[in-house]
Amino acid sequence: MIIPCIDLMDGKVVQLVQGREKVLEGKSLDEMLEMFAGFPQIQVIDLDAALGRGSNGDLVAYLARHAGIRAGGGVRTVERARELLDQGAWRVIVGTAAFSPDGPNRTFLQTLADSIGPEHLTIALDSKQGKIMVKGWREATNYTALEMIQQLEPFCSGFLCTYVDKEGMMQGTDLDWFISLRHSTLHELIAAGGITTMDDVRALNQENIHCAIGMSIYTGRLDLSELRQINKQNEEHSK
Repeated sequence: MIIPCIDLMDGKVVQLVQGREKVLEGKSLDEMLEMFAGFPQIQVIDLDAALGRGSNGDLVAYLARHAGIRAGGGVRTVERARELLDQGAWRVIVGTAAFSPDGPNRTFLQTLADSIGPEHLTIALDSKQGKIMVKGWREATNYTALEMIQQLEPFCSGFLCTYVDKEGMMQGTDLDWFISLRHSTLHELIAAGGITTMDDVRALNQENIHCAIGMSIYTGRLDLSELRQINKQNEEHSK
């Protein structure tokens, strides 16, 4: 499945390079919804909430009312996760709060899974130079996605794995890394970061890895009609 991305900062749709440098702004929410019409889901990340410097909660709620979304960014309490589901989010993405200095934050994750159900939870394994990143990709942990993924399986139904090293740079991605993660779990796996060409998309799709794509769509590098066609083919094969 191809999942277009909407990242929110300062009340606007944006695209950043490696989560730091803003390189473009998108259109209004209604225009973005029209642009992504026909895709079963959209990934929505509140970057201000992820960085702990504000919230675009009203915009996330608006998108949840008008499209199927996976929502993340600053989800650090059970209450916030439940609020997103109540607003209409299909799945909630948790990153920073899923981890402690020693590994999985099992107490929080168990409480969260008991509250909303693991089927509604995706855990972000965003990685740079091999290490999982937290706090809006500003802080590195001491462990890798491969070390964590199986330990986290009981608490969720899928993983969002961003290759931060190339995120937003349109220089290609690390297909081998994603494939190694695919071989490590039977859970849903979503790849993000550096997905630039249709060859990238097809290679990931062939491995049953979903693609969350932002920059390559916003710059026109990837054609939305081609991406919709891949989703349609996947839907037909699954029948």
